[in-house]
Amino acid sequence: MGMNVEDREPVRPPDGGWGWAVLLGGFVITGFSYAFPKAISIYFKELMKDFNCGYSDTAWISSIMLAMLYGSGLGLALNFQPSLIMLGSYFDKRRPLANGLAAAGSPVFLSVLSPLGQILLNRYGWRGGFLIMGGLLLNCCTCAAVMRPLQRKERKTRAKGEAFSQELKEMLPPMAGQESENNNEGRPRKKKLLDFGVLRDRGLIIYIMAKFIVVLGLFVPTILLVNYAKDQGVPDQDAAFLLSIIGFIDIFARPTCGVVAGLKWVRPKMPYFFSIALLFNGLTDVCSATYTDYKGLVIFCAFFGLSYGMVGALQFEVLMGIVGTSGFSSALGLVLLIEAVAVLIGPPSAGYLVDAYKNYELIFYMAGGELITAGVFLALASFCCIKQKKRKDSPQMHQAEEDNNRIQHEP
Repeated sequence: MGMNVEDREPVRPPDGGWGWAVLLGGFVITGFSYAFPKAISIYFKELMKDFNCGYSDTAWISSIMLAMLYGSGLGLALNFQPSLIMLGSYFDKRRPLANGLAAAGSPVFLSVLSPLGQILLNRYGWRGGFLIMGGLLLNCCTCAAVMRPLQRKERKTRAKGEAFSQELKEMLPPMAGQESENNNEGRPRKKKLLDFGVLRDRGLIIYIMAKFIVVLGLFVPTILLVNYAKDQGVPDQDAAFLLSIIGFIDIFARPTCGVVAGLKWVRPKMPYFFSIALLFNGLTDVCSATYTDYKGLVIFCAFFGLSYGMVGALQFEVLMGIVGTSGFSSALGLVLLIEAVAVLIGPPSAGYLVDAYKNYELIFYMAGGELITAGVFLALASFCCIKQKKRKDSPQMHQAEEDNNRIQHEP
């Protein structure tokens, strides 16, 4: 008379195990996704000569690639966005560290692809260089193969009492409202591909607005830096090495920032920590606008790599903290879709300023001003949102305390 009764346990992030393989795959995917559109700026000078175009025209190349990555769901986006979601599924307590390590793929690959791109340009021209670097992107297919979904654990029992109770439930007619519950029992709930319900979270709206402003200026210095250095008379190989400096500093900045973000007293205040990173990055752009010699550009790259690494390590951790793991996939899709518009506008606008006014200082002031604006807005808006939420929750907490006291004093 006994029967098997299956009880599905909720899947908990293992914070390790196969998650380390997923983290390695995310490291490589993030590296190619972010570094490749910046590294191809090595070829911009040659493209301008061959096609007789300006800075604004060549900046469209990186902007379109990043916009496709963020908003199209095609190409690298098929690897990049799922890798972030899988990383959030495999890590919980160690999630800030995991995000920081995965984000470190961007500077590692940037520091390698930049000098490699210059070598390929000198030996094979920009067409051959594009072909070889495009072939390297096929490694993302291997990384995508390690992204396995978490397996649900099933607990089986053969207790006769439980089996008899289950059979009795099947023999008796269902009560009102019970039929729908039984029909859904054991079946996974259908999840929407893109749930716009996450937009009800006020914190997410603030984050989206801030990130739109951020992306307008965040990638501008790295995309136009090599051309700027070459115009100042810096040799081609040394100009390409500037991106490697940014990448090298960024390699250490992202994991370190991930460790700091995981501290108990920092994690609840993640939006403010992210605001500091944005202000740091913006001030670096503004204060370095007048640097023209190679030594000054190296100093700029060092501080930019540090601040840029902080922004890269924190951006998705802040988003996960706002919406949680369950709503992260939908929130990420919406955020990247809106950022695609910003990244499509930012670098070409900066290139237009250079073409129109022949002044590189303007792009640093523009990019820095946008980052500073985003940092101030995020900090103030987060403070007001949290303060209002506390006021809204305080009457309910006060009522709950009164109810508990009343129950304790009842005879």
